[in-house]
Amino acid sequence: MDQHPCVSFLVIRDNKILLEQRSLLKESDPGLIAIPGGHMEEGETQAQTLHREMDEELAIKALSSYYLCSLYHKATEELQLIHYYVVNGWQGEIKALEADEVFWSEINTADIGLASDRIALNEYLRLQSFLEQSE
Repeated sequence: MDQHPCVSFLVIRDNKILLEQRSLLKESDPGLIAIPGGHMEEGETQAQTLHREMDEELAIKALSSYYLCSLYHKATEELQLIHYYVVNGWQGEIKALEADEVFWSEINTADIGLASDRIALNEYLRLQSFLEQSE
């Protein structure tokens, strides 16, 4: 099985996370609730993919982001290595350009369909808890 690098982005605002209902027409994980993202193109860096995919998927531009973690996900037809980024500042009005729907979910009760996305969100929460205790 071929490995495909991807970038996904946890768009965070007011203790909520932006999730997508994946299109039923998608080859990978159709219909699932997921963190938005997409495949890296040949020769593209993770940062370039982050900015391109945010524009293609949500019509926004990241102003503030940081790397969180990388996890494997066995999609319907491929093995994905997903590089997760946290985006806590952006410009533009969020629109669902490729998913059936995008919506805000409470970060502590988000009902995410992909195991790797749930692990990434838990890592974000673990990191936030650590940073709060360090202050």
